[in-house]
Amino acid sequence: MQVILTALGGGTVETITAECMSALQQADLIIGAKRLLEHLPESCTGNRKAAVKAEEILEIIKDSGVEYVCVIFSGDTGFYSGTKKLLTMLDGFSVKVLPGISSVQLLAARLGRPWQEWHLVSAHGVDCNAIHAVMEGKEAFFLTGGTWTPAAICRQLTEAGLGGLQVIVGENLSYPDEKITCGTAEALAKKEFATLSVLLTEKIPERKVRGAGLPDDMFIRGNVPMTKREVRANILAKLAVQPEDIIWDVGAGTGSVSVELALAASRGWVYAVEYNPEGCDLIQKNKEKIGAWNLSVIEGKAPQALIDLPIPQAVFIGGTKGEMDTVIKLALEKNPAVRICISAIAVETLTAAVETLKKYGMEPYVTQISVSKTKAIGDLHLLMANNPVFLITGGCHE
Repeated sequence: MQVILTALGGGTVETITAECMSALQQADLIIGAKRLLEHLPESCTGNRKAAVKAEEILEIIKDSGVEYVCVIFSGDTGFYSGTKKLLTMLDGFSVKVLPGISSVQLLAARLGRPWQEWHLVSAHGVDCNAIHAVMEGKEAFFLTGGTWTPAAICRQLTEAGLGGLQVIVGENLSYPDEKITCGTAEALAKKEFATLSVLLTEKIPERKVRGAGLPDDMFIRGNVPMTKREVRANILAKLAVQPEDIIWDVGAGTGSVSVELALAASRGWVYAVEYNPEGCDLIQKNKEKIGAWNLSVIEGKAPQALIDLPIPQAVFIGGTKGEMDTVIKLALEKNPAVRICISAIAVETLTAAVETLKKYGMEPYVTQISVSKTKAIGDLHLLMANNPVFLITGGCHE
């Protein structure tokens, strides 16, 4: 038996390749989604059976008793297609895969621009994080579907602070009612679009940020204390931040540590918890200034503000207003393998951190950071010392 996995392109006769059309016209049996079967040209005379699940398609093939079967997929068989799963189940059959025109090609052609640099994402039937996609620094193309409509993706972008980002939605590409809509994410979040839609975001403004330990003057300060550059770099090293980490920053202050954590956890998320309204405002401003879009500002006091947050892989504690014990206990209840780093400038805070980590079975490791920087006085340069800072870690590899 010959099984051909066939691409229908945009789903219209005009976008089916000659190779795929020839296969369809020779097929004794054509299997695919009902919507796709209904749009096949009359010259495709084979028997038609509707099925979308790979297991169901396989059973129909086995029971068919024919020599030539075509399984049809929309778009291209190699671009987020059911081809991937079905291929692994077709051992023993003679199988051929025919490529087609994908929706990404169609949209790029309509816009008259190349697509080889686009970041390609499927939001069709799977969870989608549009923030991570656009943070790649490229135009991001989304196959939409299910709950992740173009409007839903635009709402997610808007809620993260990217409402002004320019986006393009292509509806029913290659069909008579094809439509291209351009606008901001905030504007398009309020609209409705056809089921067959794709979305393209333009590039977010490039971040002039490289490496850990951003210059202090990059941050908006206000009247809220800020963790200095050299200490921030050490915090990231102590926590060994991974790209997918979920991280809590408790007592986030101006958000300088939160922002650096978010940049390091580029495919994860950071929750900056701060009870001071002025601090929350500064965190939001620094997030937007530096482009740490995977950062959420949580106004409230720990531990109450932490209860409903996702399970963290790492926690930085910059201040708890006397609630260090309950914060550490909650973090460990959420994740017994959590990595914790606590900063302290007072000996009493240092002592409390060590004792609390021991209380909950963690081996504390203490590092003192003393930083001095030169200051010009006439023709001389004197070293001026900052206050020493203690970093106390638990669950980290030292």
